[in-house]
Amino acid sequence: MDNISDRSTLNRPAYRIYIDEVGNPDLDSSDNPNHRFLNLKGVIIQLDYVKSTLHPQMEALKDRHFGCHPDEPIILHRKELMNARYPFQKLREPDARRRFDSEFLDLLISWQYVVITVCIDKKHHKETYRI
Repeated sequence: MDNISDRSTLNRPAYRIYIDEVGNPDLDSSDNPNHRFLNLKGVIIQLDYVKSTLHPQMEALKDRHFGCHPDEPIILHRKELMNARYPFQKLREPDARRRFDSEFLDLLISWQYVVITVCIDKKHHKETYRI
């Protein structure tokens, strides 16, 4: 006889969490104000939604603004975007920057996802949990 709980999991949507950090985890750098905090951020998204909506819209955005190619995918790294470095040099033009920023923000507002974040004060952590 089939286990009912096994069958019920087949109907549940699958999710993925994408995780990235801002800062470095080195506790020895915690006295430097520029390196005091470590931020871990996760974005939780339903996989079917990524496939049907988010990924196609993201790829279309990159193609419209940067002319991406499947053999050389463009990864949206914040530092390169903000500084308009290759392959984002087009963003040095103010009108191109405004169009991209506006379209990207509209997509971020429209997409369905959950964001979780943890911010660690490394200096406080180091002072509290000295070994």
